[in-house]
Amino acid sequence: MTGAPGRAASGGIEPPLGGGPAPASGVAPVGAAMTARFDLGPRRRSRRPSLTPMIDVVFLLLVFFMLAARFGIEARLPVSVAVPGGSAQWSGPPRLVEVRPDGQRLNGVAMAMPDLLTALGGLVQGPDDPVILRARDGAVLQDLVAMIEALEAAGLRRVMVVE
Repeated sequence: MTGAPGRAASGGIEPPLGGGPAPASGVAPVGAAMTARFDLGPRRRSRRPSLTPMIDVVFLLLVFFMLAARFGIEARLPVSVAVPGGSAQWSGPPRLVEVRPDGQRLNGVAMAMPDLLTALGGLVQGPDDPVILRARDGAVLQDLVAMIEALEAAGLRRVMVVE
């Protein structure tokens, strides 16, 4: 080993603190503090951890929560579901509204939405009269919801959905 300044030539161990030379036996007196320094070569610069994996994880979490979140207003539609074999008494003329992909029908007759609401108004005596609503032959759910909203806007409160 080469003699570096501040290092002893015997294996890189410095003499004990306290200012005096080490005893001839190589053993420090009791109570004397010893420090050991080892020569590990040139000192490397400390490496900074890479932030790329952490940024990847943050973006994956961001995408996950954006896809899992529900955006928009959730609305509830008050709909009564008709129970098979129910004992409710029907009063008045039939009021069956069918929603189909090609339009809507009232009691089997195809009609435009304003005409259907006008004709349905003549079939009910009050807002509590039931109206049966049925989706047929691949009707889109949004059309069914639009019909429920139109019936409620017309003042009909008892809309029953059947299969």
